[in-house]
Amino acid sequence: MSWTSILDQLYAGSWDSALQRFRSPFAFRGLARSDHTLTSSLLRLANGREDVGRLESALLRNFRKYARSEGAQTDSVWDLLALGQHRGLPTRLLDWTYSPLVALHFATEDPADFDADGVVWCVNFVEANRKLPRRLQQILEREASQTVTVDMLASFRALREFDALSREPFLVFLEPPALDRRILNQFALFALMSSATARMDDWIKRHPEMCRAVRIPARAKWEIRDKLDQANVNERILFPGLDGLSRWLTRYYMPARPQPQKNSHRRTQKNTDSEERRNTATEEHRKTQPQKNTEEHRLRRTQTNGHRRTRKSSHRKTLKNTDGGGDGDDLRADDAGDRDRAAGRTRRAADRGAADSRSGRG
Repeated sequence: MSWTSILDQLYAGSWDSALQRFRSPFAFRGLARSDHTLTSSLLRLANGREDVGRLESALLRNFRKYARSEGAQTDSVWDLLALGQHRGLPTRLLDWTYSPLVALHFATEDPADFDADGVVWCVNFVEANRKLPRRLQQILEREASQTVTVDMLASFRALREFDALSREPFLVFLEPPALDRRILNQFALFALMSSATARMDDWIKRHPEMCRAVRIPARAKWEIRDKLDQANVNERILFPGLDGLSRWLTRYYMPARPQPQKNSHRRTQKNTDSEERRNTATEEHRKTQPQKNTEEHRLRRTQTNGHRRTRKSSHRKTLKNTDGGGDGDDLRADDAGDRDRAAGRTRRAADRGAADSRSGRG
C-alpha cells in the first residue's frame, strides 16, 4: 500500500454535496500497532475493577483540589475533564483529531513500532450524532454544530446527569477549550462515552457502518514518516516548546533501520530448492552406478601401490648413485696426490744418498 493510496482512503467521503466543498465528517485516531484497542486511560487504570465510577470521581475530585495551586480555577466538570485529559490524568476521554495527517503522525511517531502494522481509525461523527439522545441532538441543532463543547454541556453539572440520558451507551465528540497551542495545533477533539465503564470498541462493533480502519503497513511507515516531516507535521509543531523540538530532532536524525529486500524469501527458497535438487540427482546417480568388483578393486589398488613403491625405490637409487659418484671422485683425486708426493720424497732421498757417497759421509 502506497502513500497516495493511504491518503485516498483517509480522505474518502470528504465531499459535502450540500456545501460543494470538501468537508470530511470523520474524526481520526492513529495507533502505532493495529492490535491496540480503543480503551480509555481510565479503564486501563481500573484494570478490571468494578467500581470504575468511584475511581473516576476520586481522580477528578483530587485533581480539582491540587490543580488550584497550579492556577487551574474551574468549577465545571467538563473543563476539569478536558484539562485532566490534556495533562495526562486517566479519564473516560479518548484523543482524536479532525486531521488525518495528525492521526498518521501518531501512527508513525515511534520508530520502535515500525516493525508492526499501524492503523488509523475513522469515525463519522455526523452520523454518530443521529444515535444521540434527543436532548443532545436539540443542543447541537440549536448551536448549528456537529460536535459539542464544554459550554454546550454546562447544563449537566455532574457526569451522572449526563450518563442518565440513555440506558444504552452512546458516543459524542467533544471539542476541548483552547487550553494551549498544543490543542490548537493538533486540531484536537475528544471522544466522550456516556459511561465510565463503556468501551468505544464495543460501540464500533454495534455501529460498523459509521467506522472504518485504514491499515498502515509496516513497510510503508518510513516513507510516511519522512513525507509527514516534509509536510511539517511533526513533534516540533504538534508539541510546541523545547520538549517537542528535542523529540523531533532525536527522531529526525535517527538512522533508518535496514529494510528486508524484496523477494529475498523467494530467492532464498529458490536457492534451497536448487540445492536440494542437485543433492537428489547426485544421490540417484550414485545409486544407479554398478558396484565395483571387490577383488578387481583390490588388485588395482595393489598394482597402484606397487607402482608407487617402484618409483620411490628408483628415485632413492638415483639419489644414492649421484651422491656416491661425487664422493668417489674426490677420494681418487686424494690418492693420486698422495702417490705423487711419496714418489717425490723417494727421488729426493736417492739424490741425497748419491751426494753423500760422493762427499764421503757414511
